[in-house]
Amino acid sequence: MVRVKAGITRRRRHKKVLAATKGYRSARQRRFKVAKEAMIKARAYAFRDRRVRKRDFRRLWIVRVSAACRQAGLSYSQFIDALNKHDIQLNRKMLSEIAVRHPDAFNVIVEAVKV
Repeated sequence: MVRVKAGITRRRRHKKVLAATKGYRSARQRRFKVAKEAMIKARAYAFRDRRVRKRDFRRLWIVRVSAACRQAGLSYSQFIDALNKHDIQLNRKMLSEIAVRHPDAFNVIVEAVKV
């Protein structure tokens, strides 16, 4: 039986990987083997960090709300507990935006749950 060489298939595969690693530095963009490893690693980091980004933003929102609560004389946990008891359904993202952009409105919310 005649041996079939990779030829065009290999070239296409290599070109696809090298196109994906365009903009990387040094051998990571030029050499197929190194580029493929870099591409695999980059995709793994991208997958992981899409989830990490959500955690980071939630942490940021909590820090902002906590700082605004401290200025109003409440701790973060007391504030969130009071929101739940008063059935005020604002998520942390919205609370942080209100605290940063509209501090007066945030103080109104705090006074509403302090009672």
